[in-house]
Amino acid sequence: MSLPVVVCISGASGSIYGVNLLKALSQLNIKSILVVSTMGFVTAKEELGITAKELISMADEYHDNSNLAANISSGSYITAGVVVAPCSVKTLSSIANCYNDNLITRVSDVSLKERRKTILLFREAPLHNGHISLMQQASNSGCIIMPPVPAFYNKPKTINDIVNHSVFRVLDLLGIENDLVSRWN
Repeated sequence: MSLPVVVCISGASGSIYGVNLLKALSQLNIKSILVVSTMGFVTAKEELGITAKELISMADEYHDNSNLAANISSGSYITAGVVVAPCSVKTLSSIANCYNDNLITRVSDVSLKERRKTILLFREAPLHNGHISLMQQASNSGCIIMPPVPAFYNKPKTINDIVNHSVFRVLDLLGIENDLVSRWN
C-alpha cells in the first residue's frame, strides 16, 4: 500500500496543477490529503470554475489551512511527501524561512525535517534576485524546486496534456509509477 500524498494549493496561478495531481492520485488509488489557502480557493474558482466544495471533494482527506493541530502537522504522521502545486512567492518565502503560520507551511516544514520529498511547483516569472535567493534557501533545506515547465517532445494537444507532463514528473519524483504521459525514448 502506498503512503498518502499531501497536496497543497496556494493562491498562485496554476491551480490546475494541484487539481490534476489530485485526479492522477485518485486514478492510481493513492490517498490524497488536501490543504488549500484562502487565495487557492479563489484562484481555483477564477481559473477553473470550481467551488471550494468541488475542490475538497476531489481529495480523500481535507484539512483547513488554519488547522495547525491537524494530524499531518506532526512528523509521526507518515506520508510519501508534500507537493505545493502551485506554489506562490508568499508560500515559498514562508517555507524557505520556516515560518509556520498555516498548515501548508507547517506540513512542508514537517516533511523537510522528516527528510521526506517536499516539491514546490513555483509559479512566478520573470524572477528577481529575491525569488532566486528564496528558491536557493528552500533547496538548501531539502525542497525540490520544480517550476511547471512544459515539455513538447510528446506533442501536447491540450492544456491538460501540458499540465499532465508536470504532474507526471511530480509523480516520478515521489517514486510513484505512472503512465500519465509518454516517456522520451
